[in-house]
Amino acid sequence: MTHQMNDRMQECIDRCQSCQEACLEAISHCLEKGGRHAEAEHIRTLMACAEICDTSARFMLLGSRHHARTCETCAEVCEACAEDCDRFEDDMMKRCADVCRRCAESCREMAGTKSRA
Repeated sequence: MTHQMNDRMQECIDRCQSCQEACLEAISHCLEKGGRHAEAEHIRTLMACAEICDTSARFMLLGSRHHARTCETCAEVCEACAEDCDRFEDDMMKRCADVCRRCAESCREMAGTKSRA
């Protein structure tokens, strides 16, 4: 398979990178806020989302024939992260949830899977 960057893939890469950034910012925000925001499972979810977004973007940038598999996993993790972030009322967490959902949408498209919502 040849490396071919189309608009859909570039949009997915951009969304993965934006999601990684939003999750990293949210981790910092949550640790500073403390309490429920800093619960270990919530921080782990944000960290996992940031990591899979980075991995998916890199697989697409490399032109890996396996990018559909990483995108499928990325979509699942982003959806879980969005749901977790929705538990909180503040703007930072709502923004993170929205960015995660946009990333999941693009990744599902790249993976050729339908929404599980």
